[in-house]
Amino acid sequence: MTSPTTPLPHWELSNVYPSLESAELEQAEQTLLRQIDYLAQFVATRVAPTGAATPPDDLAELLGASLDHLNRILELGRTVRGYLYSFFITDSRNRLAAKKLSAFEQQWVRVQTLNTQLQAWVGRLGPALEEAIPRDATAQAHAFTLRETAEQARYLMSEAEESLAAELALSGATAWRKLHRTVTSQLTAAVEVDGQVQTLPITAVINLRSHPDEATRRRGYEAENAAWESVGETLAAALNGVKGASHTLNQRRKREDDLHPALDAARIDRPTLEAMLAAMKDSFPMFRRYFKAKARLLGKEQLPWWDLFAPVGRADTYTWPQSCDFVLEHFAVFSPDLAALARRAFDHHWIDAEPREGKAGGAFCMGLPAVQESRILANFDGSLDGVSTIAHELGHAYHNDCYYRAGKTMLQSNTPMTLAETASILCETLVMQAVLDQAQEPQAELAILETILNGQAQIIVDIYSRYLFEQEVFTRRAEAELSVEDFCAIMEQAQRDTYGDGLDAAYLQKYMWTWKPHYYDVGLSFYNFPYAFGLLFSMGLYAVYRQRGAAFVPDYEALLSSTGEANAADLAARFGIDIRSRAFWDASLATIGQTIDRYRALAEAMV
Repeated sequence: MTSPTTPLPHWELSNVYPSLESAELEQAEQTLLRQIDYLAQFVATRVAPTGAATPPDDLAELLGASLDHLNRILELGRTVRGYLYSFFITDSRNRLAAKKLSAFEQQWVRVQTLNTQLQAWVGRLGPALEEAIPRDATAQAHAFTLRETAEQARYLMSEAEESLAAELALSGATAWRKLHRTVTSQLTAAVEVDGQVQTLPITAVINLRSHPDEATRRRGYEAENAAWESVGETLAAALNGVKGASHTLNQRRKREDDLHPALDAARIDRPTLEAMLAAMKDSFPMFRRYFKAKARLLGKEQLPWWDLFAPVGRADTYTWPQSCDFVLEHFAVFSPDLAALARRAFDHHWIDAEPREGKAGGAFCMGLPAVQESRILANFDGSLDGVSTIAHELGHAYHNDCYYRAGKTMLQSNTPMTLAETASILCETLVMQAVLDQAQEPQAELAILETILNGQAQIIVDIYSRYLFEQEVFTRRAEAELSVEDFCAIMEQAQRDTYGDGLDAAYLQKYMWTWKPHYYDVGLSFYNFPYAFGLLFSMGLYAVYRQRGAAFVPDYEALLSSTGEANAADLAARFGIDIRSRAFWDASLATIGQTIDRYRALAEAMV
């Protein structure tokens, strides 16, 4: 683990706005309000009175102007929100940030309402839309967005209902999400580490899952579960609120089921998801062989949950400077542009890496489009997995940078989660493959393979368990609220159905639902399967890269810059990939199978 004395960076945001109380931020907020006011007037006086009978040239002009106004609002609004959120997510006790973020969200409801009005208007144009698109340069550049908008307009409630839903979300689903983040970011637990009882933030307790000492891992598991139990009723209320709101809105919008909006948001169809899930399910015996091999290395028949992330072999630890240097070195092998982007991120402190009380767990990357930069939240612990996470999140920043360099608008860069994971996982693969290639003895190779397979098992096996969990929660929440015990029972059953005899059924992680933030976002139902898609799709792209070398990179960057302008199947077809084919998913999983075979061979030689 990283030494307590190792300085870990906090992100720097002064080039965005000097402070939460600065005149520059105030000016940006006022500019945003004026832009929203202007769009409201434009919609009321110019857009609302028109329809399919409007002359095509006039319609085209209105489409182009609407897109331009919306793009400006989205660019500034997402930058302001990202700036405010950066203070709240790293310190949930920052009252000024929380207050300003709440005020922003009140205003953003107006943007959501106006966007809904524009969506409904585009949906009513019918064939006139296709006649108008070629007559305006902006409309033509956003043809995919306009056609997708027209299709999705079928699932809108009335304008009044959509407006009410957006306003009520602030005191409903959004409030539940904030409650979850506040409770989980401030949660602490007392646990003995290295002979001393310490009170640690829950993010640090979670990191004990990969501690080299089994007794510490078990104490961490027990302390973590006790902490989650202490806030279980609160988080169950939040999850009931979010899933209840999602289900009600899906019904009112006449969605086929609660999965339907997630499929459309992911820009894939059911046959694609079914092919991928079937391949994943059939791979479970392969992953269980990995779990059992790891258990034998640890002197057991099955893994209890606290050993699932245990290090094996000789695992190196990394200081922050070492991590940065390693990532830069191997990003440069792939692309000078990727390495330059990572260098900017490190040199200009785009990354907040220190775990601390009040800061949210996990990791993410957010774009700040007005300054064409990104910011990354991580909870770095000095492990190889921590290095892998930094590479992963820098991949998201690289994806954002591809949009910026290509001059894409906010609407053109509206990427689904399925494709949003493409660059991140490929960057992670580049770094992990480099680590593996440098391994010089079996113990080191085993440790690296463990990190790789543990991550892949989480994305295939654990993600599938979360998918099953969410399916069951939606089904049962439609009938009644669920208790803490209900959520825990559903989660344990989902883990039994996926991990099988690879884990000790007496020691699963029934509180997984408490700390995964995506469950608590009404707009991110079924957040889980896109991660599996991202892993397996990126593995397919990585195989193409290994064949083509440097010639692959320009086509890949062109793919990344256009992920907001086509569906997943059409983008994959550029590289000869058929995502509706079971064979593609099987081939990617077979590559993981080869890694598992090597791991088992090393493990058997050491037992």
